[in-house]
Amino acid sequence: MIKFNILFAIIILTITPITNIFAEDPIMITKSTKMEIVIFDGIWTHATEWKKSSLNSITTDQGIIYLRTAHQGNFVYVFLDVILDTHLDKEADKAVICFDTEDDKNEFADSNDYCFTAILGENVGSTLQGESSLVANNFQNIPNVEGFIGIGAVSDENDRYSLTPHASYEFRIPTDLIGRSDNYGYYVGIYDDFTNTTYSWPSEIVLDEFKIPSPKLWGEIISPDKSLPEFDLPFLALVSSLVLILVITRIKNKVKLKA
Repeated sequence: MIKFNILFAIIILTITPITNIFAEDPIMITKSTKMEIVIFDGIWTHATEWKKSSLNSITTDQGIIYLRTAHQGNFVYVFLDVILDTHLDKEADKAVICFDTEDDKNEFADSNDYCFTAILGENVGSTLQGESSLVANNFQNIPNVEGFIGIGAVSDENDRYSLTPHASYEFRIPTDLIGRSDNYGYYVGIYDDFTNTTYSWPSEIVLDEFKIPSPKLWGEIISPDKSLPEFDLPFLALVSSLVLILVITRIKNKVKLKA
C-alpha cells in the first residue's frame, strides 16, 4: 500500500504542470463604497483613503511592497505602496499593471490584454494593448480612455505603512476598456531604477529588465462574490421592467388562448 501511494504521488506530480503547483494565490478584489474619497495624487493622502480595499503584498529581500485593490461603479482601483524604494528617481522609477480580460493565458499578448503604466513624478500614465503577433512583449501604446488615471508620486507622512518618503502609484482603470468580469489574468511590475530591479506579482516572475512578461505567467485577480460586474441601478431597473413586461405579456397570451 505504501509503495502504491508513493507511485500515485509520483504520477500526479508528473502530469500536473509545475505552474499549477507553485502558482500564487489569486488576489481577491473587494467591492468598495469608499473609493470616491481617494484623492488621485499618487500617494496615501489621508488615513482612511485606501482602507476599504483588499490588501496583498510582495515580499522581497529588500522589503515589502503593498498592493491595495478595489472596485466601485465603472472602475477598478489599484494602489502600489513601494515602501522599499526610498531612493526616488523621478521619471525613471515606474510601475505597470496588466489585465488579461479573457484570462486565456496565451504565450503572446493579444488584443484582450491591457497594461497601464505610471511613472514617478508624472501625472499622466499610459495605456498599452497587446497585438496579435508572435513576438515577445508585443504591446503597443493606445490612447488613454476617459476616466483612466495612472500617477506616481512620493508617499510619506500620511502613509499607513511607512512615514519615510518612498515611491507609490495610484491607478483608476475604467471597466469600459477592460470589461466587466469576476476573473482576470493579472500582473503587477514595479521598477526601481536605483537598484535596476523589477519586482513582480506573481513573485515567481523574475525579470532582468523592466518589461511585460508573457500573459501565460500572470496570476489572477478574482471577485469572490462575483460583484465586480457591477451595474448601475437605472440599468437594473430597466432590466427588471423588461422582465416584468415579458411575464405579463405571456400571462395575457395564455389567458387569451384559454378563452
